[in-house]
Amino acid sequence: MTVTAPTTASPGQLTIEEATAADYERIGDITVDAYVAAGHFEDPNHEYMHFVRQVAARHEHCTILVAKREGRVIASMSLMRHGTKYADIARPGELEIRMLSVDPATQRSGAGRAMVAAAMDRARSLDGVHTVSLTTGGHWEGARALYEKLGFTHQSDRDWFVPDTDIRLVVYTHAL
Repeated sequence: MTVTAPTTASPGQLTIEEATAADYERIGDITVDAYVAAGHFEDPNHEYMHFVRQVAARHEHCTILVAKREGRVIASMSLMRHGTKYADIARPGELEIRMLSVDPATQRSGAGRAMVAAAMDRARSLDGVHTVSLTTGGHWEGARALYEKLGFTHQSDRDWFVPDTDIRLVVYTHAL
Protein backbone atom coordinates (compact mmCIF):
# COMPACT_ATOMS: atom_id res chain seq x y z
CA MET A 1 0.00 0.00 0.00
CA THR A 2 1.39 3.43 -0.92
CA VAL A 3 -0.09 6.66 0.34
CA THR A 4 1.02 10.14 -0.63
CA ALA A 5 0.44 12.55 2.22
CA PRO A 6 0.79 16.30 1.83
CA THR A 7 3.06 17.73 4.46
CA THR A 8 4.85 20.87 5.42
CA ALA A 9 7.19 19.10 7.82
CA SER A 10 8.77 16.52 5.55
CA PRO A 11 8.28 16.25 1.80
CA GLY A 12 8.13 12.90 0.13
CA GLN A 13 5.96 9.91 -0.43
CA LEU A 14 4.63 7.97 2.53
CA THR A 15 4.44 4.19 2.22
CA ILE A 16 2.62 1.92 4.62
CA GLU A 17 3.65 -1.71 4.82
CA GLU A 18 3.89 -4.69 7.14
CA ALA A 19 6.75 -4.36 9.63
CA THR A 20 9.79 -6.59 9.33
CA ALA A 21 12.30 -7.65 11.97
CA ALA A 22 14.60 -4.90 10.70
CA ASP A 23 11.96 -2.35 11.83
CA TYR A 24 11.46 -3.62 15.39
CA GLU A 25 14.03 -1.48 17.21
CA ARG A 26 12.84 1.69 15.45
CA ILE A 27 9.20 0.84 16.24
CA GLY A 28 10.08 0.54 19.92
CA ASP A 29 11.99 3.83 19.86
CA ILE A 30 9.18 5.71 18.12
CA THR A 31 6.56 4.36 20.50
CA VAL A 32 8.52 5.31 23.61
CA ASP A 33 9.45 8.73 22.20
CA ALA A 34 5.84 9.49 21.24
CA TYR A 35 4.43 8.44 24.62
CA VAL A 36 7.04 10.43 26.56
CA ALA A 37 6.72 13.51 24.30
CA ALA A 38 2.95 13.49 24.73
CA GLY A 39 3.39 13.48 28.50
CA HIS A 40 1.68 10.15 28.99
CA PHE A 41 4.78 8.79 30.69
CA GLU A 42 7.55 10.85 32.26
CA ASP A 43 10.06 8.04 32.57
CA PRO A 44 11.24 6.33 29.37
CA ASN A 45 12.22 3.38 31.58
CA HIS A 46 8.69 2.90 32.94
CA GLU A 47 7.60 -0.75 32.97
CA TYR A 48 5.11 -0.11 30.13
CA MET A 49 7.89 1.33 27.96
CA HIS A 50 9.68 -2.01 28.26
CA PHE A 51 6.45 -3.71 27.19
CA VAL A 52 6.02 -1.58 24.05
CA ARG A 53 9.58 -2.38 23.02
CA GLN A 54 8.73 -6.10 22.82
CA VAL A 55 7.79 -5.71 19.17
CA ALA A 56 8.90 -9.16 17.97
CA ALA A 57 6.81 -10.94 20.61
CA ARG A 58 3.78 -8.78 19.79
CA HIS A 59 4.18 -9.31 16.04
CA GLU A 60 3.69 -13.06 16.54
CA HIS A 61 0.07 -12.33 17.56
CA CYS A 62 -0.97 -9.36 15.44
CA THR A 63 -0.32 -7.27 12.37
CA ILE A 64 2.14 -4.42 12.76
CA LEU A 65 2.19 -1.76 10.09
CA VAL A 66 4.80 0.94 9.61
CA ALA A 67 4.76 4.20 7.70
CA LYS A 68 7.99 5.05 5.94
CA ARG A 69 9.09 8.27 4.33
CA GLU A 70 12.26 8.17 2.26
CA GLY A 71 12.84 4.64 3.55
CA ARG A 72 12.79 5.63 7.25
CA VAL A 73 10.09 4.38 9.65
CA ILE A 74 8.24 7.41 11.02
CA ALA A 75 5.12 5.73 12.44
CA SER A 76 3.81 2.36 13.50
CA MET A 77 0.73 0.64 14.87
CA SER A 78 -0.39 -2.80 15.95
CA LEU A 79 -3.73 -4.25 14.82
CA MET A 80 -5.38 -6.79 17.10
CA ARG A 81 -8.44 -8.93 16.56
CA HIS A 82 -10.82 -9.76 19.38
CA GLY A 83 -9.60 -12.66 21.47
CA THR A 84 -5.93 -12.36 20.57
CA LYS A 85 -3.20 -12.08 23.19
CA TYR A 86 -2.60 -8.32 22.95
CA ALA A 87 -6.18 -7.14 22.42
CA ASP A 88 -7.26 -4.88 25.27
CA ILE A 89 -10.69 -3.65 24.24
CA ALA A 90 -11.65 -5.38 20.99
CA ARG A 91 -15.07 -6.96 21.10
CA PRO A 92 -16.30 -9.59 18.66
CA GLY A 93 -16.27 -8.07 15.18
CA GLU A 94 -13.74 -5.37 16.06
CA LEU A 95 -10.20 -4.74 14.89
CA GLU A 96 -8.31 -2.84 17.59
CA ILE A 97 -5.62 -0.27 16.85
CA ARG A 98 -2.94 -0.30 19.55
CA MET A 99 0.24 1.67 20.00
CA LEU A 100 -0.34 4.02 17.07
CA SER A 101 2.77 6.16 17.34
CA VAL A 102 4.29 8.82 15.16
CA ASP A 103 7.86 10.01 15.59
CA PRO A 104 7.52 13.34 17.45
CA ALA A 105 9.83 14.96 14.85
CA THR A 106 7.33 14.16 12.08
CA GLN A 107 4.01 14.60 13.86
CA ARG A 108 1.39 16.64 12.01
CA SER A 109 2.83 15.44 8.68
CA GLY A 110 -0.16 13.24 7.77
CA ALA A 111 1.39 9.98 8.96
CA GLY A 112 -1.12 9.42 11.77
CA ARG A 113 -4.07 10.05 9.48
CA ALA A 114 -2.59 7.69 6.86
CA MET A 115 -2.07 4.98 9.47
CA VAL A 116 -5.70 5.20 10.62
CA ALA A 117 -6.82 5.00 6.98
CA ALA A 118 -4.65 1.89 6.52
CA ALA A 119 -6.21 0.31 9.62
CA MET A 120 -9.69 1.00 8.25
CA ASP A 121 -8.72 -0.55 4.90
CA ARG A 122 -7.29 -3.61 6.65
CA ALA A 123 -10.44 -3.99 8.75
CA ARG A 124 -12.65 -3.85 5.66
CA SER A 125 -10.64 -6.71 4.14
CA LEU A 126 -11.18 -9.03 7.12
CA ASP A 127 -14.15 -11.38 7.33
CA GLY A 128 -16.38 -10.71 10.28
CA VAL A 129 -14.93 -7.30 11.16
CA HIS A 130 -17.47 -4.47 11.26
CA THR A 131 -15.83 -1.94 13.59
CA VAL A 132 -12.41 -0.45 14.35
CA SER A 133 -11.73 0.36 18.00
CA LEU A 134 -8.88 2.06 19.83
CA THR A 135 -7.86 3.63 23.10
CA THR A 136 -6.02 6.88 23.59
CA GLY A 137 -4.97 8.92 26.57
CA GLY A 138 -7.75 10.92 28.16
CA HIS A 139 -5.68 14.10 27.94
CA TRP A 140 -4.25 13.53 24.45
CA GLU A 141 -6.37 16.23 22.86
CA GLY A 142 -4.55 16.16 19.50
CA ALA A 143 -5.07 12.44 19.05
CA ARG A 144 -8.68 12.65 20.18
CA ALA A 145 -9.36 15.49 17.75
CA LEU A 146 -7.85 13.48 14.90
CA TYR A 147 -9.95 10.40 15.66
CA GLU A 148 -13.13 12.45 15.92
CA LYS A 149 -12.33 14.24 12.65
CA LEU A 150 -11.94 10.81 11.01
CA GLY A 151 -15.39 9.72 12.20
CA PHE A 152 -14.56 7.84 15.39
CA THR A 153 -17.01 8.16 18.27
CA HIS A 154 -16.02 8.27 21.93
CA GLN A 155 -17.51 5.31 23.82
CA SER A 156 -17.34 6.67 27.37
CA ASP A 157 -18.93 3.54 28.84
CA ARG A 158 -15.83 1.60 27.69
CA ASP A 159 -13.20 4.00 29.13
CA TRP A 160 -10.80 2.39 31.61
CA PHE A 161 -7.75 2.94 33.78
CA VAL A 162 -4.41 1.28 33.21
CA PRO A 163 -4.11 -1.18 36.12
CA ASP A 164 -2.23 0.17 39.13
CA THR A 165 -2.08 3.72 37.70
CA ASP A 166 -4.19 6.85 37.48
CA ILE A 167 -3.84 6.82 33.67
CA ARG A 168 -7.32 7.06 32.13
CA LEU A 169 -7.73 5.68 28.63
CA VAL A 170 -10.67 6.59 26.47
CA VAL A 171 -12.20 4.28 23.89
CA TYR A 172 -13.20 5.27 20.36
CA THR A 173 -14.93 3.17 17.71
CA HIS A 174 -15.71 3.57 14.03
CA ALA A 175 -18.26 1.35 12.33
CA LEU A 176 -17.29 0.28 8.81
